[in-house]
Amino acid sequence: MSGPHASAGDAPRAGFQSAVLWLVPCALAVAVWAVGRPARQPAGGRAEVAPTRGAFAPTIPAPGPASGEAPSGMAWISGGEFSMGCADPRGVQFGGSDPMTDARPIHRVRVGGFWMDVHEVTNRQFAEFVAATNYVTVAERVPRAEDFPGAPPENLVAGSIVFTPPSDPVPLRDQTGSAHLRWWAYVPGACWRHPAGPESDLENRDDEPVVHVAYEDATAYAAWAGKRLPTEAEWEFAARGGLAGATYPWGDEFRPAGQWMANTWQGRFPQENTAEDGFARIAPVGRFPANASGLHDMSGNVWEWCSDWYRPDTYATDAKRGAVTTDPQGPGDSFDPAEPGQPKRVQRGGSYLCSDQYCARYIVGTRGKGEVSSGTNHIGFRCVKSP
Repeated sequence: MSGPHASAGDAPRAGFQSAVLWLVPCALAVAVWAVGRPARQPAGGRAEVAPTRGAFAPTIPAPGPASGEAPSGMAWISGGEFSMGCADPRGVQFGGSDPMTDARPIHRVRVGGFWMDVHEVTNRQFAEFVAATNYVTVAERVPRAEDFPGAPPENLVAGSIVFTPPSDPVPLRDQTGSAHLRWWAYVPGACWRHPAGPESDLENRDDEPVVHVAYEDATAYAAWAGKRLPTEAEWEFAARGGLAGATYPWGDEFRPAGQWMANTWQGRFPQENTAEDGFARIAPVGRFPANASGLHDMSGNVWEWCSDWYRPDTYATDAKRGAVTTDPQGPGDSFDPAEPGQPKRVQRGGSYLCSDQYCARYIVGTRGKGEVSSGTNHIGFRCVKSP
């Protein structure tokens, strides 16, 4: 399944929500953040990470020049040792209301050098991959009956999840944890070629990040390109650009000297984006300043897949192994207390839908998560290449 981003006025919500009722629960198991909802008890006696604070030590970059000639469109990330994670951002301007407990304890990590795409994979680049391989994304495939036992055949339709702003104010959180269903909808026909629904296309979107890509779609592209997806540790090291403990990839001020540094949400979420940063939806890549690593859009715009399985206790486990964790690859399995039965991979960077009212995961050390067979129209990816 796949899913979120769109313009108001897309396909009627009530009609297709009833038509694909059997598909919505799985399809909505994506990076949809219900900050502040009542916590569910984790299965199997696994405890959620308790909020703690940790100290950020200086980043120690690895010595030596770049390894070989730079691949086209990639920047050399030297690797080194750094403090990974996020302090509780509540009380920080634009920090939001989520304590981000799964991003602690802050701990020391060492990563080797690698090349990283300077921007997210674009529609143009993904189209080249599809033309060369005839690849069909998960969102374009008809769901299999065996994956949805009892679903009427007419409900098994290809599609993806689209952000559909409500016309009136709605609560961002409720006791059921399902408030987000008011602005997300499963749209038959939505996919990377039709990001806002079947009537939309890629005209004037060549340089926008490709979206509606599930995890396997991203890994298929990366393999074709001779690359791979970054680990969560590699992604954060690159995003920090040597700034130990900085709130954002560019520093601690959200808008230094009044300049917009990322594509995020302005206005009242979810019904009005005033687009003060210049973009009411996804922006073409590279429209905001690069960080010190030479990378664009490491905050906001679209979520980016990483290779690690998601668990809220990953950092606690890593911290117990010793003073420094070297090249962590993530846990061996996935567990999300909010949805115990859904295998999820880590996503990083937040999206244009993030604001201090909801999500706030444009903060550099924070973590996202996405069900592996789902993609949305605010989820993309970028690749790395080992030397």
